[in-house]
Amino acid sequence: MNIQVQSVHFKADQKLLDFINEKVGKLNLFFDNIISVEVYLRLDKEKAFDNKISEIKVHIPGKELFAKKQCDSFEEATDLVVEALRKQVKKHKEKVA
Repeated sequence: MNIQVQSVHFKADQKLLDFINEKVGKLNLFFDNIISVEVYLRLDKEKAFDNKISEIKVHIPGKELFAKKQCDSFEEATDLVVEALRKQVKKHKEKVA
């Protein structure tokens, strides 16, 4: 599985990148046919709080799954997005099986 992380208008530190790779990598436990994952981290400048946005696209054969969350920290947003994608992956796996 290829994981690509893009931070928009800021430079993500290695600790955050490692955290994201670890969390997103766990999706492979639920469905081993994941081709690639694109992670987009953005700052919403209009709000002082809840201004960190994490968007993740998961490419699987014949489908693309997507989730987006906005929270106080990128770690929290990524946790919520991965949980939402885990549910989507399980639902897709049940349909295919």
